[in-house]
Amino acid sequence: MKIVIAPDSFKDSLSAQGVAQAVASGLREVWPDAQLVECPMADGGEGTIEAVLAACGGQWMTTDVSGPLGQPIQAQWGWLADTRTAIIEMAMASGLQMLTLAQRDATVTTTYGTGQLIAAALDAGAQRVILAIGGSATNDAGTGMLTALGARFLDADDQPLPPGGLALRKLARIELGSLDPRLKDVQFEVAADVNNPLCGPNGASHIFGPQKGASAEQVLALDAALGHFAEQSAQVLGKDESEHPGSGAAGGMGFAAKAYLNASFRPGVDVVGDLTGLAEALEHADLVITGEGRFDAQTLRGKTPFGVAKLAQRRHVPVIVLAGTLGDGYADLYAHGISAAFALTSGPMTLEQACDNAATLLHDRARDLARVWQLAAR
Repeated sequence: MKIVIAPDSFKDSLSAQGVAQAVASGLREVWPDAQLVECPMADGGEGTIEAVLAACGGQWMTTDVSGPLGQPIQAQWGWLADTRTAIIEMAMASGLQMLTLAQRDATVTTTYGTGQLIAAALDAGAQRVILAIGGSATNDAGTGMLTALGARFLDADDQPLPPGGLALRKLARIELGSLDPRLKDVQFEVAADVNNPLCGPNGASHIFGPQKGASAEQVLALDAALGHFAEQSAQVLGKDESEHPGSGAAGGMGFAAKAYLNASFRPGVDVVGDLTGLAEALEHADLVITGEGRFDAQTLRGKTPFGVAKLAQRRHVPVIVLAGTLGDGYADLYAHGISAAFALTSGPMTLEQACDNAATLLHDRARDLARVWQLAAR
């Protein structure tokens, strides 16, 4: 019997690799001779690098960069030397989790540190850069990132604009003469599931600005500033990518990646699945077990269990979800390749207790699942 174990991480509890190991240990109690294929997964957000490196044997790299408010930090990124591939999580350098609620200010936060990570990848000889752009604190349309790579954004007095999206309302000229020439030889891939345009009521500022600290008045100002940047960019580049699906991702980082780096866009779980060899692992599989911390209707937006189920469904392999909790609408996933879903908790417990005991709970539920499956197969 071949079972593929392809979970996401359980936030604040276990990495995807830790989840896979716990599930495998429970299955082995019942199926000691089964072929268990552990394939840690992620959806392009937090944990993407960790999942890829666990599966591919790459290495962590560390670079000194500027944080979202310009503070010096050390940020990590992933490196697959054999394929010259860099995996960069925007949240590592420009992430919302780095700021307290009081520090969040979408008008001034910058993607400069993410650009520094890209520069470090270029220095390492990267030929492919995967940008996982979830969890950003920024709304600068990627201008900070481009500045770190040599672009210049100037006002009417030919002075560099200060960091942040709001300053773009004063943009008068874009200079690309010093943009790093190595960029044109690199394949950029954006791992994101957001399809918002750059501007408008469904754009970066309106949809994501408030959670990054923008007031209602600031949202309107940021939206206008990003629209002005898009117009200026179209004049320089000869194309307008502001309506491209995903251009509004990560406060407009998607726009900069598409317009200036010619990046392609793919669902994060598909990118990770390719790197970890999930499709190959599913060949001739009898069962897939996936999971995440909270399994609900939001999973349909491209989260790991949904992506895993899509791949498994094409091969007619049943998929079972083990989740920390089952939320509203989780049964909607039954129409999308999920055969069944189970919560981990065995009785009343706090969230802290569940997180502390996640490995044991996963082991026990996997063991119980195997016993039921064994009984049904008789």
